[in-house]
Amino acid sequence: MDEVLRACRAVEAGTAVSVRVVPRAKRSGVVGVHGEALKVRVAAPPVEGKANAALVGHLAEVLGVRASDVAVTAGARGRDKTVHVAGLAPDEVAAALAAARR
Repeated sequence: MDEVLRACRAVEAGTAVSVRVVPRAKRSGVVGVHGEALKVRVAAPPVEGKANAALVGHLAEVLGVRASDVAVTAGARGRDKTVHVAGLAPDEVAAALAAARR
């Protein structure tokens, strides 16, 4: 869990998570850590925001929050992103993401 916690930091009203996205995967899932970022695979292609929407939906499901509580705040057009999770502390986010790793 410590390596996942390094990808999370406290921000106003929630947590910011550094994420490395791998689009066009067979299935979506949290697969580990890539440097200082959480590595997440999404089945959606990286066109017209589909991968971002899949990432937000998957993280909301894993964290047990509404999709509106999760937002890509930086890196929307690249693989390295910052995702804001409203209402959860970094340790809560890290625990849920570590439990969801395959």
